Amino acid sequence: MIRPALAALILASALAGVPAQAAPVYVASQQGAQVTRVEAGAVAGHAAVAGAPATVAAGGGSVFLSHPDGHAITVADAATGAVLRRLPYKGQGFGLAASADGRTLFVADWSGNRVDRLSAADGTVEASAATGRDPAHLALDRTGRLYVADRESHQVSVFETARMTRLATIPVGTAPFALALSPDERRLYVGNVRSNDLTVIDTQALKAVATVPAGAMPYGIAVSPDGARVLVTNQHAATVTVLDADTLGIAATIGVGRYPEGIVIEGGRAYVANWFSDTVSVLDLATLKEVAQVPVAEGPRSLAVAAAADASAKDTPR
Repeated sequence: MIRPALAALILASALAGVPAQAAPVYVASQQGAQVTRVEAGAVAGHAAVAGAPATVAAGGGSVFLSHPDGHAITVADAATGAVLRRLPYKGQGFGLAASADGRTLFVADWSGNRVDRLSAADGTVEASAATGRDPAHLALDRTGRLYVADRESHQVSVFETARMTRLATIPVGTAPFALALSPDERRLYVGNVRSNDLTVIDTQALKAVATVPAGAMPYGIAVSPDGARVLVTNQHAATVTVLDADTLGIAATIGVGRYPEGIVIEGGRAYVANWFSDTVSVLDLATLKEVAQVPVAEGPRSLAVAAAADASAKDTPR
């Protein structure tokens, strides 16, 4: 637990100069069983969620949280953070991806070795497909192509989501976990947690084109809006490694909190979930420095950005 007085002191001293941002960032705190809304580098609200949320995704005015051990998915309103409903899920749902309109949800069943396409209105499973072992995070592109990090199969599976047909399996490093697409979606970046490297996949050719060092246990990835930088959290080093997207060389290493995991970029800042510090680091992309640590509930592990349109949109069930 973070004492209110201490939290206020940290925020007052650390957040000076943090600019406002157009879209809220949502933080899933696993042990704290809470989703926190961060705006302009400060906590704007939070809501309790039953069970330990592992992963958060956003789309169509809604925020979605997976509960692997609770066999459920929580749906919250992106404008307010208020919990709307809880969807039952038979598997051990971990990785999430939501369609842009928020009507369709993709869930990776960690123990079931499959990915499901669900109706976000009621949780009905519309289609399923087999993956490799222990599917972790998901990435959904604008054409509806879905990428799955098959952690214990050391590969990325690629699906066409209309029929949930697997298009390819692409070998990568050891234990892929995190995924991030470049803004033009021509590259997919894959964090391999046990080989301490980053694999780059050409999404047109559906093959790996490079693998480079990315720090100790790369656990989360985000790409700058201009595509020039790739930011990778290093869980075992308490750092973020910044790679130049053209050369794939290391441009900077930024110290953050303990056991950093998820990372997102919004409004010229990167936000990092520090699992063991119970904080979110705020990084300035211009200076490549940490400018604040925002206290949140215990065990923050995943983050998602609710786009400006999402934050004001209605969640309209099909």
